[in-house]
Amino acid sequence: MTQSDSVDLRKPVTAPVGDGADLVEHVSRGRATLRRFRANKSAVVGCVLLLLIIIVTAAAPLIAPYGPAQVDISDRLSGPTPEHWLGTDTLGRDTLSRLMHGGRVSLAAAGLAVLIATVIGLPLGLIGGYFGGLVDWLLDRAADVLMSFPAIVLTIAIIAAVGPGLTTAMVSLGIVYAPRMYRVVRGSTLEVRREVYIEASTSIGTPHHMILRRRVLPNILPAALVQLSFLLASALLAEVTISLLGLGALPPTASWGSMLGQAFQEMRSQPSLAVYPGIAIAVATLCFNLVGDGLRDAFGRETRKA
Repeated sequence: MTQSDSVDLRKPVTAPVGDGADLVEHVSRGRATLRRFRANKSAVVGCVLLLLIIIVTAAAPLIAPYGPAQVDISDRLSGPTPEHWLGTDTLGRDTLSRLMHGGRVSLAAAGLAVLIATVIGLPLGLIGGYFGGLVDWLLDRAADVLMSFPAIVLTIAIIAAVGPGLTTAMVSLGIVYAPRMYRVVRGSTLEVRREVYIEASTSIGTPHHMILRRRVLPNILPAALVQLSFLLASALLAEVTISLLGLGALPPTASWGSMLGQAFQEMRSQPSLAVYPGIAIAVATLCFNLVGDGLRDAFGRETRKA
């Protein structure tokens, strides 16, 4: 056996690069990211509380003691009682039941807005960051125009042109938030586009759609997930603001924003009506931000390590 044919046992044997190796690498990175996320106690607490809020609001039709529009004028503006744990509002409706049903509406509305923003912003960010050129320039200018206006102001302007309603408001908000998702995805795609493995895939003739789906998208998802969590918190506050102004959820639909708007009329006689939805909004928003911070730290370490 010649020296060139000998095997150096001190060197580790590497597996050929392929779909199997990629899958193992992604699984190991996912486990490491999950382990780092679990080590962040505040993020775990935020995630648990957020899941609890989602479960309670989703199950509101089954566990709420009363219907959200059930009126009892004879028992209006009552404080906490055995029948109504959080009291009643100006029409005698149970505050706890409306809080559960209102959370369901507010969280679903925020989710709809972020879903629309992601459906629009993510593919456009991939296209702009990957192909560049005139397409990227046009998308950038369109994003600049939309982001030059405050989100709430532009959303209210769209609602004024189309008409009030929660669905209309959230679709408008999703369109307004799309450039924010686009910016994050585009920036991440530009970084991935410079990697050697992307150049190698392009040089051997791999179709662009396959490179985007199998190489670029998995590597930009962490940044997109972090942005998604922060957008959910922002969209929840925007829904509260829009409904508080009377442009979102319309009576008798209960939402946290509409409950706040109605509570302001009774601040002198029953201030607790504004306290309960306010606490729910603050806790849910804090949970979204804690989860976003935890995801950013977990994914960020993986990115720096790579």
